[in-house]
Amino acid sequence: MISMKFQARRATLDDLPALKTLWTTMNFSLGDLEKQLTEFQVVTDETGHVIGAVGFQMSAKHARVHSEAFGDFGLADHARPALWQRIQTFATNHGLARLWTTENSPFWSRNGFVSAKEEDFTNMPARWDRLASGWLTLKLKDEEAIASLDKEFALFVETEKQHSADVLSKTKMLKTIVITLITLVALAFGAAMIWLLIKQKSGGGLPPP
Repeated sequence: MISMKFQARRATLDDLPALKTLWTTMNFSLGDLEKQLTEFQVVTDETGHVIGAVGFQMSAKHARVHSEAFGDFGLADHARPALWQRIQTFATNHGLARLWTTENSPFWSRNGFVSAKEEDFTNMPARWDRLASGWLTLKLKDEEAIASLDKEFALFVETEKQHSADVLSKTKMLKTIVITLITLVALAFGAAMIWLLIKQKSGGGLPPP
């Protein structure tokens, strides 16, 4: 029985040499995966040595678990729980609705992944090859409910924007009216003062008290 403790974390540039070794062992395309380095989560042993990794690619409310690799697959089932816990944290923090994978380890099936049905592919991101064989999926949230909530929120935001625009328009109009009234009063006052000055100069000043 293996009593080692494993930890999962996001891959860094320092992990690239170890990842390249793992990817080469799995006959993966190094060039493509190097560009996706920030998607990878690595799992380390107690000494900090990278023993495995898995890609976690998010798109909208979906995410794909891909390119799983281990130097020693005898440790894989003991190390995968650490990776799975990290994936679940990502899914929760990003409000994901569904996970996908073509990884065929029984571990994924034991943790809720099932063979994807035709209707499951409806909302699958177009960037992923839905025609690939062996797709497994795990539904995390009701996608229809999420879509409905998103529409309601968008409508609420639009309504609030329109309300704010109406209030701003009325405020501007009221400001214009106030400025116009002040201007008219000032003009009337100025005209009255001018009229009084003219009257005084023409000898028709105000009667003595």
